[in-house]
Amino acid sequence: MAVVSPLSATKTVTAMLALTAVTGLVDAVSYLRLGRVFVANMTGNVVFLGLSVYPHSGLQAGASATAIGAFIAGAFCAGWLASRLSHEARQWLLGALGIEATILAVVAILTDTGVLGFVGDVRYWTIAIFAVALGFHNGTARHFGVADLTTTVLTMALTGLSADSVYAGGPGAKPTRRIGSVLAMLVGALVGATLLRWSASAAIGLAALVVALVAASFALAEREVPRELEVGSSK
Repeated sequence: MAVVSPLSATKTVTAMLALTAVTGLVDAVSYLRLGRVFVANMTGNVVFLGLSVYPHSGLQAGASATAIGAFIAGAFCAGWLASRLSHEARQWLLGALGIEATILAVVAILTDTGVLGFVGDVRYWTIAIFAVALGFHNGTARHFGVADLTTTVLTMALTGLSADSVYAGGPGAKPTRRIGSVLAMLVGALVGATLLRWSASAAIGLAALVVALVAASFALAEREVPRELEVGSSK
C-alpha cells in the first residue's frame, strides 16, 4: 500500500536529506570513535567482517557482527511498526522517528555520563544500541520509499547519477535528489568529524535533535497538502 507523505514534495525531500545527513554524522562517530565499525552503513560492516580474518587488518569481527545483528533487530522493529501504522503516515512517522531520536538521545546522555563508553568491552553495548536506532532509521526510510533517497546507501545514487545522465545517453532522471543525497551525507560526516574534536556525545545529541525535528515536521504538517509525492515501499 502506498504511503502519502503529510508534507509537500519539496518538504518531504528536505526531510529525507536531513535524515541522510544524520547517517553521515553517526557513522563518523562510530567509525572514528568505536573502532572502524559503522552503525548505519551495513555494507561496510559486511566487508569489514570478511577483512577481519587478515591478522594485521586492525578490524574486529565482533564489532561488525554486533552492529549487523543490532541493526537487523532495529530494522525488524521498524518493519513491524510500519505494517501496523503506515496507513496513518503522520502517526507512523512521528512514532518511528520519535523512537529513533529517543534512542540516540539516550546514547548521547549515557556516553556523556560514562555509563556507556567508546573503548574496551563496554563499547559493544554502545555499538549495539546505536545500531538498533539506525536499523529503525533505515527500516522506516525503506517503507516510506522516497525515490532516490534511501538516506544511507549512496552506491546506487552515484551509479544512477552517472549511468542515467544525458551524457551517457540516459534520461537524466532526478539528478538533484541524487546529488543532494551525496552532499547531505558528506556534510553530515564533516559535521560529525568536526564535533568529535570536542565531544562525541554532542555529535550524537545533534543527530537526535535533527531526527526529532524531522519527526516534528511530519507530525505538525497541515492536514491538507498538495499530494505531489506519493511514496511507498522502496525496492
